[in-house]
Amino acid sequence: MKNRRNFIAPTILSVLLILALVWGYNQYQIKKHHEIALENHYQRLFFDVKKHVENVQVNLSKAMLASSKEQNIVLFSQIMNEAFFAKDKLAQMPVTHAESAKTEKFLTQAADYSAYLIQRHLQGEEVTKEQREALNGLQANSAKFNAELSKLHESLMESNFAVGALSNKQVKRVQKGNESVFQTSLVTLDKQMAKTPELIYDGPFSDQIINKKPVGLSREQVSQEQAKNIAQDFFGRDRVKGVKAFEEGEHINEVKLPAYTFLLYPENQQKDLSVYMGVSRQGGKVVWMANPRPVSNVKLSIKNAEEKALKYLKDKGFENMEPNYSLKYDGTILFNFAYKENNVTIYPDLIKVKVALDTGEIVGFDASAYYMNHQARNIDTPHIDENEARAKVKVNFNIDSIRLALIPKGKNEVLCYEFKGKYNDSDFIIYINALNGREEQILQIIKDENGTLTF
Repeated sequence: MKNRRNFIAPTILSVLLILALVWGYNQYQIKKHHEIALENHYQRLFFDVKKHVENVQVNLSKAMLASSKEQNIVLFSQIMNEAFFAKDKLAQMPVTHAESAKTEKFLTQAADYSAYLIQRHLQGEEVTKEQREALNGLQANSAKFNAELSKLHESLMESNFAVGALSNKQVKRVQKGNESVFQTSLVTLDKQMAKTPELIYDGPFSDQIINKKPVGLSREQVSQEQAKNIAQDFFGRDRVKGVKAFEEGEHINEVKLPAYTFLLYPENQQKDLSVYMGVSRQGGKVVWMANPRPVSNVKLSIKNAEEKALKYLKDKGFENMEPNYSLKYDGTILFNFAYKENNVTIYPDLIKVKVALDTGEIVGFDASAYYMNHQARNIDTPHIDENEARAKVKVNFNIDSIRLALIPKGKNEVLCYEFKGKYNDSDFIIYINALNGREEQILQIIKDENGTLTF
């Protein structure tokens, strides 16, 4: 009997050891699978950014040669779209806002300046000499951007560098000086983008608007420790198992909303899938949050995702926010919410919320525009009524809805009647100044299975 026990004990231990090894191997394979999926995601984003920037450069070159208004409108529309998508993909890369602020600003201005020139064409104006010089400056910078991305691509291929490593193994290297090939190249590129000449024009993203001081934040300065507590409270202390400060570099004060940046390590989430969060140094508000976790098994409807995003905003203290436009990609959907006051939609007070379509978790949040612009306002009473404004709209424009909206225009905000409707089977929005009846802006609405955007 004793010999039998002596035989059984080692056998059980051997079985347990084998099971432990099998379990450990399976966990290792699962982790490797997630790492490969995340790396593929980052690599795809990088190539997409490169492709969109190449298209911006090509279309800017064409715009320098085009002479007809019709051709210019087509080219400016393409530049605007490509720059928008490049900026969107760049924002999803594992780099901090401070390191790409100048580049994002360049892409934003390329898009917005193109929209501005389209508007001028629609009002019957030609492209001026000064405007062509500005386009030439944008084209030169897009060429630099494209060349730098090409060099970076070659370096990554030669060194077999993993972009996703920036989120885990190389975090310490990033913190100590951005020594990795990828990060250093983007910082160098961003410094080059800082040399872009200022574009002064009548648009919501012109330099005088970007460089203005935020009006939606108190003047109180918070310490890094206070900001750390704010970040944990915002995400949910019970969901955070660790947090680290993420230094953003010496040019932090050049960002329009200077912020402390943190890496939060959520419970039940791989360490290499940490959450990035920025807390404003002035006022101590969470300005942005990004959770790059992969999304699988998409099952949530757009309507349900919108409800979750709206509830999230209310829970965070943002009242009277209404959804306007959305974009679905990579298993997530990004909503634009605008503030509403006394039945007037306030477009400058914008918040973006990204929802994962597997669980409904909020994986992205950007309130920078809201904090830049939100304030107590004395909104004018319209000087013309709805019927007078309607008379300014093309007769055969079939109107679906009318509402009052405050839209950005240069340094100012303009109260308008917003007419949504159809013309020749396409959806448009026409803004008529509610004070003087002037046609302020025309936007086209693009709807597809991925959401709704305006251009």
